[in-house]
Amino acid sequence: MTRVVSFTGPRVAEVVAEAAKPLTAGDVRLRTLFSGISAGTELTGYRGTNPYLAKRWDNDLRLFVDGAVSREYPLTGWGYEEVGEVVEIGDAVDGVSVGDRIWGTWGHRSETVVTAEYARARILDSDVDPRVGMFSQIGGIALNVVLDADIHVGETVAVFGLGVPGQLVAQLARLNGGRVIAVDGVASRRDLALKLGAAEALDPAAGGVAEEIRVRTDGRGADVCLEVTGNYGALHEAIRAVAYSSRVCAAGFMQGDGLGLRLGEEFHHNRVQVVSTQISGVAPAVQHRWDRFRLDSTAIALATSGALRVTDLISHTFPLDRAADAFTLLDGATQDVLQVVLQA
Repeated sequence: MTRVVSFTGPRVAEVVAEAAKPLTAGDVRLRTLFSGISAGTELTGYRGTNPYLAKRWDNDLRLFVDGAVSREYPLTGWGYEEVGEVVEIGDAVDGVSVGDRIWGTWGHRSETVVTAEYARARILDSDVDPRVGMFSQIGGIALNVVLDADIHVGETVAVFGLGVPGQLVAQLARLNGGRVIAVDGVASRRDLALKLGAAEALDPAAGGVAEEIRVRTDGRGADVCLEVTGNYGALHEAIRAVAYSSRVCAAGFMQGDGLGLRLGEEFHHNRVQVVSTQISGVAPAVQHRWDRFRLDSTAIALATSGALRVTDLISHTFPLDRAADAFTLLDGATQDVLQVVLQA
């Protein structure tokens, strides 16, 4: 048997037993080393706010429809920030060895079985901190935001929200040639963003974020604003802060009604383009070259080289058996919490 995290109801996380998967000749068994918790999508399942729990997603229509639901509790095996070690290989496996460390996505479980092809493409360099491997998909998500943003060298990029994805987005925007203004209400997150390369950091509690950004850009506004908060008020301020006829990329997983979003104001009068940036797709202009694997593997390559600093984002580590405590901590959103990790 293996151990896996299951949301058995709203705000209830339990570690339950799960039958171990059998190993075929072409498979690889992984023992999970570390598994990171997403403060976005995962918390919507933990809290019970995810739209799949209230409506049914019609994949043909690409609409949420009433009358049924797509997901019900228990929600078992959520999680998409994993790294593990090969502990067993099938008889027909080549190119993968026991002891190799593999990055990928298989949920908060103590072990899993993947194909040799999957593992072979995701071997982490042996001299790299294994925790780097947790940041493949969240790094890919952040990179997808930057692709959607279409940043050019010398442009000012305002990043709203400095949680884990926001910190990654800010670093990648700088690597892409942008001058980053980071915005967050938590002082420690602003300090970290500056340490990781942001040019300036603003506290929204001080008021006038859009005005401050326009002062710093000779009245023009940011060339592009990246919202990574899941907060409608922050999205509205990003719309206010962007230059005339320019782009806002909305990456946060918004929940409920859009309170605080006033589309008759700057959005309407400044011809602002708001783009949903979501990991299920890539910007049309580059989708013939970029796919999910390239996004994730590029993020890992940047982190492995040190160009993208990821372990700086880890704030708390819990053993897997204390997953309930980890989710309670993250749900409370105290100021010193950033990347919470489960160690299996």
